[in-house]
Amino acid sequence: MKIICIGRNYADHIKELNNERPTDPVVFIKPDSSVLPKEQDFYIPEFTKDVHYEVEVLVKIKKVGKHIEEKFAHKYYDEVGLGIDFTARDVQSALKEKGLPWEKAKGFDGAAVVGNWLPKSNFKDLNNLQFTLSKNGTIVQEGNTSLMLWKIDEIIAYVSKYFMLKKGDIIFTGTPAGVGKIETNDYLSGRLENEELFTVKIR
Repeated sequence: MKIICIGRNYADHIKELNNERPTDPVVFIKPDSSVLPKEQDFYIPEFTKDVHYEVEVLVKIKKVGKHIEEKFAHKYYDEVGLGIDFTARDVQSALKEKGLPWEKAKGFDGAAVVGNWLPKSNFKDLNNLQFTLSKNGTIVQEGNTSLMLWKIDEIIAYVSKYFMLKKGDIIFTGTPAGVGKIETNDYLSGRLENEELFTVKIR
């Protein structure tokens, strides 16, 4: 199983980090070891002093596919979910300044929260899903998939040009504005269409 992540997929998030708006999806990968085990707390790594939360809508691939046409992409997933792409922002910034890859900032152990999965048939329109992240009971991120620069099926078609998709692969579709730092004893919870799909305690 691999985790394929899309960066810079919401215009407001691009602005808040002063990034350049891409002409194609920004793609990076997290290893399977980055998945935070269910019911386990997230421990801030010793190599960073600035871990940020980034809530994202997730898609789970259900069968093998390569060079998938966008019009057929919907056949490759039945479930959607919600998760967090934890990012060591200080580490990422240092790597970006040197033009180096981001993996140390994005792919460390526990850096991917994967919440519960829901059948996509539960939703009328996957391109109009409301989702939120709360920290200590206060909403800190709020997004809607209608604001994605590239929609779910577009992402699947694009990614499959470069990577063969396999059953169990997970796609993180990008984060909206509002990312921020976590602190010890924070409590995070994520909701998709007002259904809570994960909670995480920060240690």
